[in-house]
Amino acid sequence: SAAHASCHIAEVDGEVAAAWMYLRAAMPVEEMAKQLASLAARALPAGGAAGALPPLDDKASRLVDELLGVALWEAVDPALGIEIMLRSQGICAAITAFEQAVSRLPARRQEPAAVQLVAHLHGDVVQGLAAGLTARGVDPAPAVASATPLISLLELAGGLADAPALYVDVSHLQSVLRIARVCAKDTAVRQAWELAAYACRLPPEVTYPGEPPFENVGQASRLFFGAALGIDVEGAIKYFRRAAAMAEPELAGTLPSDTLVLLLARAGRPAEALHAAVSHRHSAASPSPMQTGGLVPSLVELAAASGEWDLLLDACRRHGDAITFAAALAASHRG
Repeated sequence: SAAHASCHIAEVDGEVAAAWMYLRAAMPVEEMAKQLASLAARALPAGGAAGALPPLDDKASRLVDELLGVALWEAVDPALGIEIMLRSQGICAAITAFEQAVSRLPARRQEPAAVQLVAHLHGDVVQGLAAGLTARGVDPAPAVASATPLISLLELAGGLADAPALYVDVSHLQSVLRIARVCAKDTAVRQAWELAAYACRLPPEVTYPGEPPFENVGQASRLFFGAALGIDVEGAIKYFRRAAAMAEPELAGTLPSDTLVLLLARAGRPAEALHAAVSHRHSAASPSPMQTGGLVPSLVELAAASGEWDLLLDACRRHGDAITFAAALAASHRG
């Protein structure tokens, strides 16, 4: 039973991996995640800066390693794993762990871990900006307490156009902006949008080009996350529609077209998203990671949301896609 399994977990502090091998067939993953969170709360001291845990005794250190192994690498609770990684080893290690262990999971399971990274980096930038303003004799408290603290701090600092100080590693910032695309929750999207606004203020010589359509990571990310918040939606759609039209699939892959479809879907425009998806579709192309991971809505989902069944069925006929055609036909009749 779950109660018996919980008792067993409580008896094996420091042997989490062994317990998981025994319990994985008897305990739902969600229940195991709760038990891991309880153990983590006992193992890790409250508070403290990321990557700066006080020295742990052998038992606590072993338990942290065991928790990371099961939560992160066994994918029982990726968000908890990233949280532990942030607190024990810092954001550089956490980003690497996300890319190695979490990015392969379905989008819905990636999102809670991505939220952890976004919130952490956002907090670091806010803290750094506030400290910089204080050093200049400016009180940052009202800006920090605002609904958009990072934006308010930038405005209070005059946009930092005359002093674009770096408060985080630029490679970390750009990695988190890329990872944040999986986030759909308003708080995380708003924090990512603020981080993108900060990235736009950085000198060009310290930034790195991203992959199309995010060559200019700050500008493109600001448009992408802003559109999800209802900010300059038309400008964002125009930007990403143009990027998808100009992209060379053999060089850029499907990221430009996938991004356009995702943006339109999140903006509440499923019909336009479906049009974009079938327009940029190639019959010989295998599904992209964004598609297989569930980040981009499927063609059938977009047709169901828009009612554009004929458009999808016609596209399936042109591309000889019998599987999607059958799925669309069945879904349209159910609908």
